[in-house]
Amino acid sequence: MTFTAQRAVKFETAEQHKLYVALANNAHEVREAQRLRYRVFVEEMGAKLECEQPGIESDRFDPFCRHLLVRNTETQEVVGCYRILTNTGAIKAGGYYSQQEFDLGRILSLPGRFMEVGRTCVHPGYRNGAVISLLWAGLARFMVLNKFDYLIGCASIPLGPGMDQVAGIWNALSAKHLTSPDQRVYPKKTLPGLDLSDAPAAAEIPPLVKGYMRLGAEIGGAPYWDEQFNVADLFVLLSIRRLNRRYARHFLHRA
Repeated sequence: MTFTAQRAVKFETAEQHKLYVALANNAHEVREAQRLRYRVFVEEMGAKLECEQPGIESDRFDPFCRHLLVRNTETQEVVGCYRILTNTGAIKAGGYYSQQEFDLGRILSLPGRFMEVGRTCVHPGYRNGAVISLLWAGLARFMVLNKFDYLIGCASIPLGPGMDQVAGIWNALSAKHLTSPDQRVYPKKTLPGLDLSDAPAAAEIPPLVKGYMRLGAEIGGAPYWDEQFNVADLFVLLSIRRLNRRYARHFLHRA
């Protein structure tokens, strides 16, 4: 069984406050995800983006991606989304989104199939863990059914709290979750004034980043400075061989 462009595969659940996750099936459904992205990234987070259409956050990678949506079954409103760029989609797009921010030479030389995830966002009224849990259930099923070897992507740290917060998160993550030197990536733009050698002992790790680490993911190296979104991006690598089996069973069961 695989996901197809013609049919959205739904994973319904009675436990998640009448929510379900499915792949977008047409351009209208992709637009719904892009409207939610605009609300979260531009209106809420203040990202400085050049949007071609009012109220729509999009980029050149969207046409080559699959879009995973969580809906409220009663209102049909899209309340969460992820996008997936497969290795075949990346060829058509001219590369992965992450390659704009990092030198991925060592990563992409690994044998196996890659899928990149990104543009994760959740409606502000649904941030109780249910939506992200369903999104991960959909991602886990997509990854397993389509036999991908690696999940990659950028996980963002808001810069509002300042550089000390970023350095503290780096300190906490690099101690336990840094890739081996032969799987290291290098940011194409570093954060000004960030001293990783003098990082605070601890900092509050964003829930999404913490979730990736629980799944078995690693970070590939120092963060990239994304000025448009005003965030520090960490490159995340999850090998199917490192996938935490307990969490994998949990999300696949939900799917």
